Amino acid sequence: MSEERKIVIPGEVIVSGDEYLPGDGTRKEGKDVIASRYGLAEISGRLAKIISLSGGYVPRYGNTVIGVVTDITFNGWLVDINSPYSAFLSVMEVPRFINKNELAEFLDIGDIVACRISNVKRKSIDLSLKARGLGKLEGGITLHVNSNKVPRVIGKEGSMIRQIKEGTNSEIIVGQNGLIWINADKIENELKAKEAILFVVSKSYIEGLTEKVKEFLDNHKPKETKVKEASE
Repeated sequence: MSEERKIVIPGEVIVSGDEYLPGDGTRKEGKDVIASRYGLAEISGRLAKIISLSGGYVPRYGNTVIGVVTDITFNGWLVDINSPYSAFLSVMEVPRFINKNELAEFLDIGDIVACRISNVKRKSIDLSLKARGLGKLEGGITLHVNSNKVPRVIGKEGSMIRQIKEGTNSEIIVGQNGLIWINADKIENELKAKEAILFVVSKSYIEGLTEKVKEFLDNHKPKETKVKEASE
């Protein structure tokens, strides 16, 4: 059972009852689950948690992120993933052989790449391309949103982003760091997907958002194009 979301402030009671458990951004005091930070309260089953609406990206193991190659070393690439820490993609984390003398032919400075975070150290992050749908992203447009809005953009079990993909005939990859890549056969479709995502971000706090996005897409239908296979 999932209850409606509401904006809460630190110290506010989200829900009461022995059966409820505290999740991210909450704490338990007696029977009350209390908000520890500002954000959107969500109750899913017995778990209560806070979805942040502000703040910077905090890298986590297993996250899919989108970054820009900023430098090439003798054994890999430095990648800007919109984090306060540096990120490194080793040539050993590429799922095919790359000659160390030809690194720039695979990924050059300025290239956009989808990666997975394979390790988070004290002041550095290791990246990997060893998963489905990762690699250099060519063509399309990129969009940056607050990383804390990413869960709303993706939606429950991917429902929101899937709706936007289908409604705009676009391939979309959402990075947990707030960078989003959109690619379609026509620029009109890419721009419509961008508008839909920005609509979600600007209305992230309201109820019934999925239905409102459907109405938005129905009222702004793009031209028909060939549907590309999209990576979730």
